[in-house]
Amino acid sequence: MGKATKYISKVADENGYIQWTDEENSVWQELISRQLKCVEEKACDEYKLGSKLLNLPKDRVPQLDEVSKVLKETTGWQCEPVPALIGFGAFFKLLSEKKFPVATFIRSRDELDYLQEPDIFHEIFGHCPLLTNQSFADYTEAYGKMGLNATKEQRVFLARLYWFTVEFGLLDTPEGLKIYGGGILSSPSETHHATESEIVVREKLNILDVLRTPYRIDIMQPIYYTLEKVSDLDELRKHEISEIMEMVEQAQALGIHPARFPAKEIKKVS
Repeated sequence: MGKATKYISKVADENGYIQWTDEENSVWQELISRQLKCVEEKACDEYKLGSKLLNLPKDRVPQLDEVSKVLKETTGWQCEPVPALIGFGAFFKLLSEKKFPVATFIRSRDELDYLQEPDIFHEIFGHCPLLTNQSFADYTEAYGKMGLNATKEQRVFLARLYWFTVEFGLLDTPEGLKIYGGGILSSPSETHHATESEIVVREKLNILDVLRTPYRIDIMQPIYYTLEKVSDLDELRKHEISEIMEMVEQAQALGIHPARFPAKEIKKVS
C-alpha cells in the first residue's frame, strides 16, 4: 500500500460537504449509468436490494453523509473519508469500527474504464449497497478485527481473503452466476469476464486455498471463488480469529499456489 497515486482526496468542509466539480459529477453520471445497465442481470439480489435502499444519485457524486445515513439505519456502518491510499493498519482499524474507508476522489475521464486504486465510485457503487446486508457487514467487520493484530507477513495472506470475497466474490446460484464482489460490480469488463468467460477458473471457496492463491491487481482475474449465497459469509465469520490465523500459518508453511497469470514485467532503470 505504499504505491504512489496521482489522485488527491478532496477534503470536506465543516459541515461534511465535499464540493465536486461539474466534470467530476459528469464522470459519476457516466460511470453509474453505464454500470447499472451492465450489472442489471448479473448482480446478486442482496446487492440489488441495497442499491434500492441507497438510491444513489445519478446526476452527481453522492455526499458521504447521504450514504452513511442509510448504512447506519440498516447495519450500523458509516462511510469514512480517507486519502487516496491508506496503510493496512488504518484499513483494518476502520473496518473493525464499522467505518468503511472511502477515498474522496473520482477517476479522471482518461481512466474511465480501469483504475488500480479504489475511487469513490468503486467504494460507493461497488461496496456500499452490500454493506446494508447484515451478513456482509458482519463479515467485513470481523475481517477488520482479524487483521488488527496480524503481522505484516500474515496480512499479505489475509489480503487474499478480502480480495476473493469482498472484492472479487461470485455466487453460484440456481439462477446462474451472480456477483457480490465490488471489484467486479464497479467494472464493465470484469463483470462480463467474471460471469461469461470460458477461460477463467471458478471454484467453490475454501479458506486455505484462498489464502494460498496469488493475484494481481492490474489484470482481469483468472480465478474466482464462489459461495452459494451472501449469508454463507456468516459461516466464514464464525471461525475463531485463532482458527483463521492457524490457517494463515498453514498457508505460509505450504506456500502459495502456482500463479495463473504471467509475472509482471519489472522495468529496469538504467
